[in-house]
Amino acid sequence: MAYPEDGITLDRSPADAWDGWGEPEELPAAVRPYARTGGRTQPVHDLAVETLVVSSGAGRVPSEIISIEHVPIVRLCDRAHSTAEVSALLGLPLGVARVLLADMVEIGLVEVLPNPTDEAGFPDRLLLERVLAGLRRL
Repeated sequence: MAYPEDGITLDRSPADAWDGWGEPEELPAAVRPYARTGGRTQPVHDLAVETLVVSSGAGRVPSEIISIEHVPIVRLCDRAHSTAEVSALLGLPLGVARVLLADMVEIGLVEVLPNPTDEAGFPDRLLLERVLAGLRRL
């Protein structure tokens, strides 16, 4: 792209430089939470803080990812994480993480795993400890 009247020449735009996996160049560092979810505050699926999610096969294919917001989540969820962990590890407000994850479940980028339980049917202690650690990081 060239602007001869200004003497400015750009080889490519920041969006053109995005290869599908890496972070696009020159994105604003501070994006308001509601901008990440398109202004939505309610997820399309009810995901509890202890809900475990993992990237699906489709989530590992760059052409299947339709939003830049999904890229770090897909990378992180290469192994199972709770909703609270995703929120804490990516520095996202819990509500934003829930909306994004629910969207990703809806389009098949992540899968919801059954939460481990003990013999009495209560949530597994190790899972609860991981969730608590994630919440503390918020």
